[in-house]
Amino acid sequence: MFRWRHSSNQQEDDTAQRSVKVDELKAAIGPLSGSSLQFCTDACLRRYLEARNWNVDKSKKMLEDSLNWRSTFKPEEIRWHEVANEGETGKVYRAKFHDRNGRTVLILRPGKQNTSAADNQLRHLVYLIENAILNLPDGQEQMAWLIDFTGWSLSANVPIKTARDAINILQNHYPERLAVAFLYSPPRIFEAFWKIVKYFLDTKTFHKVKFVYPNNKDSVELMSSYFDVENLPEEFGGKAKLQYDHEEFSRLMVEDDLKAANLRHSNNKPGHVPNGYTKAEVAPEPVPDAPHAS
Repeated sequence: MFRWRHSSNQQEDDTAQRSVKVDELKAAIGPLSGSSLQFCTDACLRRYLEARNWNVDKSKKMLEDSLNWRSTFKPEEIRWHEVANEGETGKVYRAKFHDRNGRTVLILRPGKQNTSAADNQLRHLVYLIENAILNLPDGQEQMAWLIDFTGWSLSANVPIKTARDAINILQNHYPERLAVAFLYSPPRIFEAFWKIVKYFLDTKTFHKVKFVYPNNKDSVELMSSYFDVENLPEEFGGKAKLQYDHEEFSRLMVEDDLKAANLRHSNNKPGHVPNGYTKAEVAPEPVPDAPHAS
């Protein structure tokens, strides 16, 4: 009983200390208005603090950089019709299923690359990150990525600069939004690309990347710990059929554009807390595997 009470008290102390940090960051940022005010919920501030190990000064710098980025990139204003051509092959899309923790799942298929304009490729990715957040269930703040390398080649790969920009956007402007990224059965030639790209990842993001190989027992067990194999597509070792219907997905995105607009409007009402931005208890991640083929 004493140990339980001690543990409970410690948890309460930690929660209280973190609440103080949130208040300190809020004061450091100063008054906000418009979309910046809507973005900077307490849950958002906690994510930035977590990304910078609860250092208020570093979190403030990170958040200010994000607010500046959002003021120019305007991710919340991107509409599906502006990036729909990027999605014609289904190279990135939101899956119809969640992982075992209720996280939204994005499926990425770099072998389906169909355009060359880096700016619009990034807008497409940012749109789908925002959409994944929009569709998070209550009490969950993170998403999972599944990356299928079927058809991938170095010659058809995105340029290093585009990959670096995408990584910077994810880890600097959407901190603690990614729970895990599974790189499923990447070809050996991908190792050359990975040796460059991994240096763009911060430590926290690096440890969220899992290399998975279908003939490796540990890999299979890792996937099953995150996903129900009945929902998981065959391309990722599951039993479901992976089917991307661009017209159907476009209809869903148009509906979500309206949903997002209504949500932004309702956020102006006093006391409203946006879906996906509430505080969440997230299960701890498994110890990361070393990224090597087997």
